[in-house]
Amino acid sequence: MSATTNTFSLKAIFTDFKEITKAGLAISVLFSSIAGYFLGFNDSQPFQWSVLLMLCVGGYCMVGASNAFNQVIEKDLDILMDRTKNRPVPSGRMSSTMAVFVASLLTIIGLVLLYMINPKTAMFGAISIFLYTCVYTPLKTITSLSVFVGAFPGAIPFMLGWVAATGDFGIEAGTLFLIQFFWQFPHFWAIGWFLYDDYAKAGFYMLPTGKKDNGTALQVILYTVWLIIASLLPCLGYTGKLFISEIAAVVVFLLGLWMLYYAVRLYKIKTAKAARTLMLVSVSYISLLQLVYIIDKFLR
Repeated sequence: MSATTNTFSLKAIFTDFKEITKAGLAISVLFSSIAGYFLGFNDSQPFQWSVLLMLCVGGYCMVGASNAFNQVIEKDLDILMDRTKNRPVPSGRMSSTMAVFVASLLTIIGLVLLYMINPKTAMFGAISIFLYTCVYTPLKTITSLSVFVGAFPGAIPFMLGWVAATGDFGIEAGTLFLIQFFWQFPHFWAIGWFLYDDYAKAGFYMLPTGKKDNGTALQVILYTVWLIIASLLPCLGYTGKLFISEIAAVVVFLLGLWMLYYAVRLYKIKTAKAARTLMLVSVSYISLLQLVYIIDKFLR
């Protein structure tokens, strides 16, 4: 009986840890950092398994800490929404004190590991967690501009991998940042659209006009266009060591048209289902784009 109880207890702890760190989201964010690392290493800064491992663990800790702090701050609002009311803190399975302890421990571990890679990687990791926790989270109930603020920490992971590989922040890392920055808007506005009613229960208005209207849908299209342009910059020869071939550029452009189609579709029919589809397409788009960049690097 004792062994069974311990098994269930450990399983519950592991499940709550995954939920408070938003493991699925953290892993997808981590994929961007790994992609940036593969794009960044070269003959003068060769691939190192130890650096990649520290980036993975440290990156997960930083994203997990941001999510844990967020859930402590928003615990009274999370309980109002169907999507979040069963999270560890609002449901009462984990105390706020324990959640803060977990978040603080993850922050320390994450910063130490990223600093061991190089100081710049740790600096950008620290900036990310600060902006997400101390600026983006409080703004969510005040203004829809919170999405703009949140796009900054959300865009850091892709470039973080490059900085981890090279120790430098230049036009290459800046371009990777720009791509993921513009990607944030259609992605999160799509989420804000199909979860509009649930967000409204907690006073979160994530859409740029505050409503599911033509204005919001038009901005989704415009930012998707900016995303496509940013994604094609590496083929123009002005982004330093970061560049893609003409074939890769065609593939990236077609991926962009695919996402743009669903952005236009949302403008036309304005349904929650269309918004959810756009969100799923946006996740596929950024992942496939990163894979195209990596494959193109090793095939050239």
